[in-house]
Amino acid sequence: MSASANLRAALAVHRRRLVEQPNDAAALTALFAALDALDHPGAPEEAVARSNYGEALRRQGRAAEAESHHRHAVAWLPGFGGNHFNLGVTLQALGRIAEAADAYGEAARLMPSFAGAACNQGAMLRDLGRLAEAEAALRRAVALDGGLAAGWLNLAAAWRDQGKAFDAIQGFRNALALRPDLAEAHANLALSLKEAGRLPESLPGFERALRLGLPDSGGVLAQLIQQRRHLCRWDGLDALSERLVAAARDGASQQIHPWIFLGEGAGPRLERLCAERYSAWRARGVQAAPPVHRTTGNGRLRVAYLSADFHEHATAVLIAELIERHDRSRFTIIGASYGPDDGGPLRARLRLGFDEFLDLSDLSDEAAARRLRDRGVDILVDLKGHTNNARPGIAAHRPAPVQAHWLGYPGSMGASFIDWIIADATVAPLDRAAEFSERIIHLPESYQPNDGARRIGETPSRAACGLPEQGVVFCCFNAAYKINPAMLDRWCRILGDAPGSVLWLLDSHAEVAPNLRREAAARGIAPERLIFSPRLPGTEYLARYRLADLFLDTGPVGAHTTASDALWAGLPVLTVLGNAFAGRVGASLLRAVGLPDLVMADWDAYEATALRLAREPAALATLKARLEAALPTAALFDTDRFARALEEVFIRLWNESEALIVR
Repeated sequence: MSASANLRAALAVHRRRLVEQPNDAAALTALFAALDALDHPGAPEEAVARSNYGEALRRQGRAAEAESHHRHAVAWLPGFGGNHFNLGVTLQALGRIAEAADAYGEAARLMPSFAGAACNQGAMLRDLGRLAEAEAALRRAVALDGGLAAGWLNLAAAWRDQGKAFDAIQGFRNALALRPDLAEAHANLALSLKEAGRLPESLPGFERALRLGLPDSGGVLAQLIQQRRHLCRWDGLDALSERLVAAARDGASQQIHPWIFLGEGAGPRLERLCAERYSAWRARGVQAAPPVHRTTGNGRLRVAYLSADFHEHATAVLIAELIERHDRSRFTIIGASYGPDDGGPLRARLRLGFDEFLDLSDLSDEAAARRLRDRGVDILVDLKGHTNNARPGIAAHRPAPVQAHWLGYPGSMGASFIDWIIADATVAPLDRAAEFSERIIHLPESYQPNDGARRIGETPSRAACGLPEQGVVFCCFNAAYKINPAMLDRWCRILGDAPGSVLWLLDSHAEVAPNLRREAAARGIAPERLIFSPRLPGTEYLARYRLADLFLDTGPVGAHTTASDALWAGLPVLTVLGNAFAGRVGASLLRAVGLPDLVMADWDAYEATALRLAREPAALATLKARLEAALPTAALFDTDRFARALEEVFIRLWNESEALIVR
């Protein structure tokens, strides 16, 4: 007999055996092998059996093997939606989100009354950032089955991603009404409440989610810690922080937000590991396009700044003049925005400053990356890193041959798709390169740009701001989450040893002032010696610094834009050279403004120096005079000088990439 005849005979044997024992795995495997060898499609019932066999393999963790069986099942019986659905489940398990979305979509088309297919399609589309399509699919799912908790969960998540906070909150509550024990719904409801500014309401949801248990609880634990920091609710915080650091150290979580983790002060090597795991999780399923290296036709490099913050935001304040001062004979400067348009003057100024402005806010990560590639971007500069509302998935698709991050995130992104970090010798010394996944390239002075033309409003009286006419005013307008118990311990000791002095802080949530005043009282300081300034427009905010005597920095995350604001307004800043980038920014700024003697080696020296300056008004006056004299020529506020230095960095990055290609 010929080989094909033998195979056909064996096929008949396998089929008879399966009639007697339909679940015989060995017979099924042999049947499928024979059909494949003959290149024959199976009968419809065999296609269904093969799909079910593939699903069994997936459940055993053998997703790669399962895919082959699902592909054959779909080819044998393409009109059966169940085969497409099972293929989608396996592709999702393999992290191939776009293919899974297509498979679920075909299943939903073939089974228009099956809510599960539309639900899973919507979930995958949301992961891809195709939010309008995701919402449409998920609306179909809950319309088909209003009792489908997963449908409400995913629809609410799509609403949250689109900034529809009210709808998202209601959607997560619908899911919880159906499944009160659904930990993911508790966590997402808490996130939505947080994003709506309802921080106290968010805490029970985070806590409940952690009690119920999550496959990866690190992200929720980090959020619980961060929101308690924002409220200055410190009771039990040490124990939560220990859990978070242990999870990062042991590799137990991919979802710990790196920005939040900086606040633990766990050290730059562990911060890098945290960022690497998070970046891998955020970029899961991304199939990056191969890099395209262009030779610019007009001799100008095309540099795109990528951010969500081209509106009234600290990053926009810092870069506005820089964008205007770039050398257009050597560079085309592109703004790539995926954030909201607040309609404000800073947004308008930036739009005018860029040569091209791309609004990517309605595009998926893949589509946004494609648009950047189509615009011929040579160097992509990510201004967000891992800060709030960042979309690292755009850079993960490799829209540019050279990709760097700069300014927004003070640390390593831990991302394989980011080649460089643009920094300076203070925040990222070359001898600490092991703390960064990126290659480090230095600007000559500080890494931070500034707008040397910012206007400062009329200085108010101390009385108008609730400050005493006499006595030293220590100031820290950092966000409340940067203040920790150890920091307040030091500040209270300084206040205790400097009679008549006050500590001027920035008001934020309604809980912050009473919580900090209560903590101060527990440390022996009269609560009224902590004075809180409301948030004010830029010119008024800057003017208030002129009433203070000394800005006290924080750690492990110090002042960044806030420190340069204070210096611009003429207020000296006292800082410590921290262990990691986030705690070294103040030192970088002070060195670039000619006040390196205000950079302390440790916190004991910081405390002693603050007290000495409080007792020596002449020394404080001298510092202010030095700062005032330095401002007109200081590197920190010389935007034209900074622009030329940054452009040289861009040239070096491009030349380096060209040299790699030549080799």
